Amino acid sequence: MKWLLPNMCTAANLFFGMCSILATYEGDFFYASVFILLALIADGMDGRVARALNAASELGKEMDSLCDLGSFGVAPAFLAYAFCLHNFGLLGKAAAIIFALCGMWRLARFNVNTGVVHGFFMGLAIPAGGCIVATTTLLFLAIGIHPRDFGLVYPITMIIVAYLMVSHVHYPDFKGGGEKLFLVAKIFALAMFAGIIYISQAAIVQGVLTAIFATYAVFGIVNSLIALMTRGDS
Repeated sequence: MKWLLPNMCTAANLFFGMCSILATYEGDFFYASVFILLALIADGMDGRVARALNAASELGKEMDSLCDLGSFGVAPAFLAYAFCLHNFGLLGKAAAIIFALCGMWRLARFNVNTGVVHGFFMGLAIPAGGCIVATTTLLFLAIGIHPRDFGLVYPITMIIVAYLMVSHVHYPDFKGGGEKLFLVAKIFALAMFAGIIYISQAAIVQGVLTAIFATYAVFGIVNSLIALMTRGDS
């Protein structure tokens, strides 16, 4: 029965994902975003609990991917569409659908590459992608700015985040022994983090959450570009 606890954590992931979808349907974008963040916590717990109890299983791995698609692929796409993307007609619909499809592709590729890719994530992890949508929504709500006022920036950003999930950009997994993290990329990420905090002083908690995920997404791009240039010079 020791497998029950980690699988319950995995199920909690999808539970919160469904709560997010229902909250979005009801027009409660605040709680829709919070539920995605709660799904992230549940997602982070299941693997740790499984390893602690030595209860990892193939069933658990399959459940994890399916729940991640719901909580960090479909739920954020629906949230983004209801919150802002519906203002952009076919482009908005396309951005939401592309986000969910890329999330599915990201998870499938991760599952088949677990024995090949070590020390880093190939492409932006789907929980990070979903939480970018959730945290930015919380920030926009807190500071009273609607992203539709920035024109095509929001749908284009959604498509970029979707692409990052299926890209070959290397992201640190913070387990050690992975990709080299360049000082320039760290400085750039620190400056970006500070910039987001500065412009979101009126909503510091939401600003910090947004800065964490947005900075991580950009850090991978900058660090990978520096790695390519370094290899090209050698």
